[in-house]
Amino acid sequence: ENYCLQAALVCLGVLCHSQAFTMERRGHLRPSFHGHHEKGKEGQVLQRSKRGWVWNQFFVIEEYTGPDPVLVGRLHSDIDSGDGNIKYILSGEGAGTIFVIDDKSGNIHATKTLDREERAQYTLMAQAVDRDTNRPLEPPSEFIVKVQDINDNPPEFLHETYHANVPERSNVGAYDRGDPSACIVGGTSVIQVTASDADDPTYGNSAKLVYSILEGQPYFSVEAQTGIIRTALPNMDREAKEEYHVVIQAKDMGGHMGGLSGTTKVTITLTDVNDNPPKFPQSVYQMSVSEAAVPGEEVGRVKAKDPDIGENGLVTYNIVDGDGMELFEITTDYETQEGVVKLKKPVDFETKRAYSLKVEAANVHIDPKFISNGPFKDTVTVKIAVEDADEPPMFLAPSYIHEVQENAAAGTVVGRVHAKDPDAANSPIRYSIDRHTDLDRYFTINPEDGFIKTTKPLDREETAWLNISVFAAEIHNRHQEAKVPVAIRVLDVNDNAPKIAASPESFICESDQTKPLSNQPIVTISADDKDDTANGPRFIFSLPPEIIHNPNFTVRDNRGSYQGSYAFREVEMKNKWLLYYRAQ
Repeated sequence: ENYCLQAALVCLGVLCHSQAFTMERRGHLRPSFHGHHEKGKEGQVLQRSKRGWVWNQFFVIEEYTGPDPVLVGRLHSDIDSGDGNIKYILSGEGAGTIFVIDDKSGNIHATKTLDREERAQYTLMAQAVDRDTNRPLEPPSEFIVKVQDINDNPPEFLHETYHANVPERSNVGAYDRGDPSACIVGGTSVIQVTASDADDPTYGNSAKLVYSILEGQPYFSVEAQTGIIRTALPNMDREAKEEYHVVIQAKDMGGHMGGLSGTTKVTITLTDVNDNPPKFPQSVYQMSVSEAAVPGEEVGRVKAKDPDIGENGLVTYNIVDGDGMELFEITTDYETQEGVVKLKKPVDFETKRAYSLKVEAANVHIDPKFISNGPFKDTVTVKIAVEDADEPPMFLAPSYIHEVQENAAAGTVVGRVHAKDPDAANSPIRYSIDRHTDLDRYFTINPEDGFIKTTKPLDREETAWLNISVFAAEIHNRHQEAKVPVAIRVLDVNDNAPKIAASPESFICESDQTKPLSNQPIVTISADDKDDTANGPRFIFSLPPEIIHNPNFTVRDNRGSYQGSYAFREVEMKNKWLLYYRAQ
């Protein structure tokens, strides 16, 4: 491969030498660049070398606003003797409109103002022909007209306005003492702004940009070469100021005098960090709750203020001490960021009239970077007063059981119920019987002292238990009343004689010597008594006096039974007997 490359280069060199030799011997179309030595013109004069002209481009300054067309250059052929027989022709981009040629002299002029940012160069073709026949005297030659840049475009930012965020209390960097607006090391990066310049970056400093800050010091700085905005002031506090307006300038010519500039506005918002603990606005909260309140009822609210926002400002509440920890609880209302004190168990004004709680408010999320600002919690004292409520009377017992003997005379005292007003006022109590539970009106009650009495004799055999209800109401407020059940037992007395069952009829056979009937039971009799067992059975059975001396029959007591039996004393019986008996 190396040998092939060397051979190709040798051939190319021979070809170029041959072409140069041919050009030297024949007439040649050459350009002339008019330099500063020509009056009123700008440009360059190329000196002819022994081997011919070397050329391929012209230059013209953009944005020329003079009264005369700009002379771009001159074409001249070596065969032109100056007799006017040669005509120069120009073709290509802009020929005839932007660029015109004097067909006799070969001078090329630009007739319009050129803008490099619209078009940087033009490709044209020049040829010398016979003026009479238009016969080409030389092959056409191509050349380029380049538009030379001037600093006519100011820098432009990609956006007219920028918006950026940076956390409050962000780190800052070091600065150039000669230019405090330029951050050179460190500092928290906020945003990078970028400007562009339409001028030629390869020619001079027309497009070399330098960034600087016009507004927003001393809070922010900008890197001169990159346009990166950084924090410049330590401990910027969002709670003190949240939004900053910064103006950044981009200047060309490397920032030197005479350069063009453009500006943009940057709105920088400090985002929140948890750098503030919650704080109660007061040291003591006063609350009250009625003793009639039920568990779960709200007692009051406390609120610790945290200037942070979002999750950084979330606060949770807890009861950490106090004599009411068992009776009260606190929950967090995350919508209002308040602590809601609620009743956990019923309270009693007559037992305890005031409680004290120690409530703590603490941040939910803590940033370790700012732990030195802590502790991120605060405490407050909550004093709760218990208010007296008009409570109904309270019976001393949840129920009562009394006893009274049956057949007791009307007005006999059965027993007493007792209630009192639990309020501090200790209102007098009035008693009454719920008549729905005493439809027969067996009882009456003294409205002042609660003694219950009978209104008529009671029969245990008819009803052994009577259940009534008694009301107790405050004398000044009949709506405040209580109710208690009273069970009354009717005690038995021996007021009922035994009752013998229906008389049985029995038959016996006449006795003989082989089967004696003596002392054999022939019938069993029974009796019943409505009284209780203490006053009823067991019974004593006997024959009535008129036949007690009858030698033929006896009555045997079965002891412990409700029954008795007859038995013969005699072995022989020839008559039919009608017997009478009694039980007691």
